[in-house]
Amino acid sequence: MIAKSVSTKKHDIRLILDNIRSVHNVGSIFRTAETLGISTIYCIGTTPAPFDRFGLKRKDFAKVSLGAEEMVRWEHVDDDSKSLKAFLAKLKKEGFQIIAVEQSERAVDYRTVRLKDKAAIILGNEVDGVGANLLKFADMIAEIPLHGRKESLNVSVAAGVALFRMVGR
Repeated sequence: MIAKSVSTKKHDIRLILDNIRSVHNVGSIFRTAETLGISTIYCIGTTPAPFDRFGLKRKDFAKVSLGAEEMVRWEHVDDDSKSLKAFLAKLKKEGFQIIAVEQSERAVDYRTVRLKDKAAIILGNEVDGVGANLLKFADMIAEIPLHGRKESLNVSVAAGVALFRMVGR
């Protein structure tokens, strides 16, 4: 945890970033999250964090997030199965609704999602999406309908689209 959340909203909405590889995408998601009052961002596995492994502030991250990394609380969570299971079980025990933004046969249109006061939204990586190890904990899978020939959106774009609809109401 780095920064104390400054959100004044009554809800506690958190993000789980599942092994997102691009520092630019993660920095952009931090910036979007801050504008919506997201309370905490969990950087899973290889997801870049605002500080490198030596504890130094990442200039490439800060350039994209424009200081949001200092305004949104964040934590790193290992992506081994034991750590992930304990992490997600803890969120569920605390009453968090867990929603994955992903393409799936069991997905609902993201525009129909109604968040509870406590929700954690999972965003997946650029190649594989949300991992199966996280999907099995999701209470719901929300999908952004696509009408062109491309199969997916950039993760930071998908985050903006989904979060402003689900959180920004």
